[in-house]
Amino acid sequence: MRMLGTTTAAAFALSAFAAAPALADTIKLRIATGHPPGVVYAGLMKDFFQTELQKQVESRTKHKIEWVEGYSGSIVKVTETLEGVQNGIVDIGGFCFCFEAAKLPLHAFQVMLPFGTMDPTISLAIAQDVYKAVPYLTSVFEEKYNQKLLARIADGGYNLGTSFDWNKVSDLKGVKIAGAGLNLNWLKYAGVTPVQGSLPEAYTGMKTHVYEGWIMFPSAWVNLKLYEPGPYYTLIGFGSITWHGLTINKASWSRLPKEVQPILLEVARAYEEKTGTNNKERYGQDIEKLRNGLAKVKELDPSVRKEWAESLKDWPQSHADTLKKEGLPVVKTLNTVLDSAEKRGHKWPVRYVVK
Repeated sequence: MRMLGTTTAAAFALSAFAAAPALADTIKLRIATGHPPGVVYAGLMKDFFQTELQKQVESRTKHKIEWVEGYSGSIVKVTETLEGVQNGIVDIGGFCFCFEAAKLPLHAFQVMLPFGTMDPTISLAIAQDVYKAVPYLTSVFEEKYNQKLLARIADGGYNLGTSFDWNKVSDLKGVKIAGAGLNLNWLKYAGVTPVQGSLPEAYTGMKTHVYEGWIMFPSAWVNLKLYEPGPYYTLIGFGSITWHGLTINKASWSRLPKEVQPILLEVARAYEEKTGTNNKERYGQDIEKLRNGLAKVKELDPSVRKEWAESLKDWPQSHADTLKKEGLPVVKTLNTVLDSAEKRGHKWPVRYVVK
């Protein structure tokens, strides 16, 4: 059996690789994420990526795939997945770049330009344009973190779920609202009190009033039953963000049979596209589920969205100035986002300028 996973640590993984027969026909892969399968991208890892890779490898080669699954943080937490793949604790990991602000500060580029497209397929296409224009976004995984980027992952459009009704930005002043990583700035600049959160503890955080709401896409509000502590879901349209990734440890990649490697890349590309199309389909379905008795759903007047965007208009440049000091190609990155979105018909409520 070709072992591509570990039970404890990276050193054990490497010794297992070294001991594996050169011509094994069963490939054992450890796949993990800190999120539960109820989060769309994690569910697609389990139900699409794993099953499709197994099917394609077993139908097109002599090899078999055996999975060791670590969902819901059972192997690595949401804040540990990048490092877990880097160290070989897991072979393949899915995670949000929002939890790696120090190591991947540029990868949350769409978050730096709030109120973008709400269409996950367009969000993904914009991200693909950006990764093509800025090779650093791909190469940094291999050069610094011992892993290969397999797929970018789009999220559904972000709105705001709360425990109370609200109608204007001033209603949220001083209220504790959860977010993740950079999107906390969407709250701070609007006068809302930001609280760092993560989906595995979201229900408890809402239930115990650690915070009174979440910047969140509707699939999580439905699947994680956040509508119970948060019965109000307000369609403000912060945007669909492509800021998760699926990566593979470099040693795990290099030890895959040569005929399996292109199949893995092919399935990963299909998975990437599916995160866009599936989230797009799910968005409308989940909004309808919420409307049909789970929550009170309403759409805000566009003037409220514009008011919130106005409060954030100086933040992209301010944040870009910080990243420029780190030598990162942030100006090119953000302007590619702006141009790509407009090329696809998006109209920003406030047209950010970054130079």
